[in-house]
Amino acid sequence: MPALICGSLAFDTIANFNGRFAQQILPEQIHILNVSFLVPTLRREFGGCAGNIAYTLKALGGEPRVMAALGEDGDKYLARMRQQGIDVRHVLQVEDSYTAQAHIITDQDNNQITAFHPGAMSHAGQIDVPQDGKDLAVAIIAPDGRDAMLRHAAQLQQAGVPFVFDPGQGLPMFDGEELRAFVDQATWVTVNDYEARMLCERMGTDLATLSRSHLKAVIVTLGAEGCDLWIQGEVRRIDGVPASAVLDPTGCGDAFRAGLLFGLERGWALDRCVSLGNRLGAIKIACHGPQNHQLPPALIEDL
Repeated sequence: MPALICGSLAFDTIANFNGRFAQQILPEQIHILNVSFLVPTLRREFGGCAGNIAYTLKALGGEPRVMAALGEDGDKYLARMRQQGIDVRHVLQVEDSYTAQAHIITDQDNNQITAFHPGAMSHAGQIDVPQDGKDLAVAIIAPDGRDAMLRHAAQLQQAGVPFVFDPGQGLPMFDGEELRAFVDQATWVTVNDYEARMLCERMGTDLATLSRSHLKAVIVTLGAEGCDLWIQGEVRRIDGVPASAVLDPTGCGDAFRAGLLFGLERGWALDRCVSLGNRLGAIKIACHGPQNHQLPPALIEDL
């Protein structure tokens, strides 16, 4: 059964800075910040959370169904998804608007600075989750337009579709009350360690308490260290997988979430789902761009 992926579609302009941001930004001068980074490499990639997740989920043999908005410049992206066999019936194309654009600079420690223009993504709230969601196995609320995230979460709950709440870089848009509503509607929550701290701070809680609820799990990704799986107040560390190379962290979290959705579609135990996610993150980081990695045929045989 399909997995509905609510999130952004974007074009990523990715550049690499052959130094460290920390050596260029002076803390005592932050109030008059004026910095420039020489970036000798520059690439334009297909990106956005929904597109990245769908790419890896389809490569795994899953059934991604994307719910997102593209601008008038999005024809090539739409054609590419169709060519890959990704279901785009819920993709809205908006005239007089650009597709969302992310401009990402990565330093040699894999720290990133991102400028993001939402463009057509701001119209994603015009798309409705089908209320006959019986053919959907699972869904994810990934970073998207603010209204879209709020509306789609409520609609998924109304349709009885279990979903993962993945606020990502969209988390700062919401206050504690709004985040509590998302969590109350969700079945699982996944965040990275920084987002976990922000989520708990805004909700006035901690991870142990958050997981002692109706949630089946709170999943906190930790990069190369793997992830922490919180279930009913107890935490288990699921170890990371060494990468063959560390080239580009862009889209690693989305690759992880594709593995999570693939396992949830099939009713796997959560340990197995996140172990697959860890493998996918390691594969993705060894490849430039969020949608260029290839998966080995025996990826899940020993999981």
